[in-house]
Amino acid sequence: MHVGRLVFSQVIDHLPLHTFRRCVARYDGNRYKKTFSCLDQYLCMAFAQLTFRESLRDIEVCLRAQKDKLYHMGIRGGVSRSTLADANERRDWRLYADLAQALIGIARPLYADEDLGLELDNTVYALDASTIDLCLSVFPWALFRSTKSAAKLHTLLDLRGNIPTFIHISDGKLHDVNVLDILLPEPGAFYIMDRGYGDFERLFLLHMAGSFFVIRAKSNTKCRRRYSHPVDKSGGVRCDQTIVLTGVTSVHDYPQPLRRVKYLDAQTGKVFNFLTNNFAIPAHTVADLYRYRWQVELFFKWIKQHLRIKSFFGTSENAVKSQIWIAISVYVLVAIIKKRLAIDADLYTMLQILSLTLFERSPLNQILTDASELGYRNHEGGVSNQLNLFDNLPGQ
Repeated sequence: MHVGRLVFSQVIDHLPLHTFRRCVARYDGNRYKKTFSCLDQYLCMAFAQLTFRESLRDIEVCLRAQKDKLYHMGIRGGVSRSTLADANERRDWRLYADLAQALIGIARPLYADEDLGLELDNTVYALDASTIDLCLSVFPWALFRSTKSAAKLHTLLDLRGNIPTFIHISDGKLHDVNVLDILLPEPGAFYIMDRGYGDFERLFLLHMAGSFFVIRAKSNTKCRRRYSHPVDKSGGVRCDQTIVLTGVTSVHDYPQPLRRVKYLDAQTGKVFNFLTNNFAIPAHTVADLYRYRWQVELFFKWIKQHLRIKSFFGTSENAVKSQIWIAISVYVLVAIIKKRLAIDADLYTMLQILSLTLFERSPLNQILTDASELGYRNHEGGVSNQLNLFDNLPGQ
């Protein structure tokens, strides 16, 4: 007797299947595949992400144990590790990349009104990269050093909602700053970057595109002060200056004036020098913007802890990229559900609940809301050690 829909099926309801079918058709994903479609592959891999499966055999055993429910999950093909391995090996990873980008396009408007704690209407992005260590003998395509391989995840994070808006997966040898060559600047947006992106020629291209940047200056940056602005030193700002670069190459790479803000962190006693091309915002806001860059570090830690992107189900480049993009799509899908159902629980709590309830037939919003009201996140009464991307930063 039918007593309701599976929680897994209710989660997949938020997936734009018409968009997924267009992605499959774009890359001819179902060609010669009659019994195990791209949707079957995606559902199996999404199940693995939501339930923290460790291997293809693990996925196979768990799904076959619930074989009577596979049809209601949307899985029409037979599940076997060889079939899933073949699909991960051969089906173009770009169709899952396009699906993830479509989900990002849905999620960003849902989080557009998130409060950053700053008096800024501009979009604020944090740009950084994270390295995933791999074995050289197993992943020879991802060369990094002479003794190891690695994949690098270059990510542009929208700080309103912590939604990744741009992702590029490369081998470990690609330097972080090179991703600026393939990034399309958004006029009026702020790009927050660390010292590794201090290439003034590329930064000048951002400036000419009408974008703003905040970057930490390198210790050997040569410049000349042109003008000093008055500052309130009680907030940590030590100086606010208009400067021009005087380095042999930087003077030609960035011929326009820059703004330098010197900031003293009272908690650590460290002094930071920030460079920006925006002269309108308060000096303290420049320091606050750079402090928000830590959110992209939390994002990398979060997905490495709670999604399967450190150990892979396949060894080929296609299999690795497919798994990463599916993991990103699951992350964004859960973020969409959080907003659409107005769930107060954080993403970590939601993933933990879903990992145990995917085969239940209770309403999705009821399961997530009830757990949130019971204080699931801190059920032991202590402070949670898990990273929460949707809480305000410390000190806010």
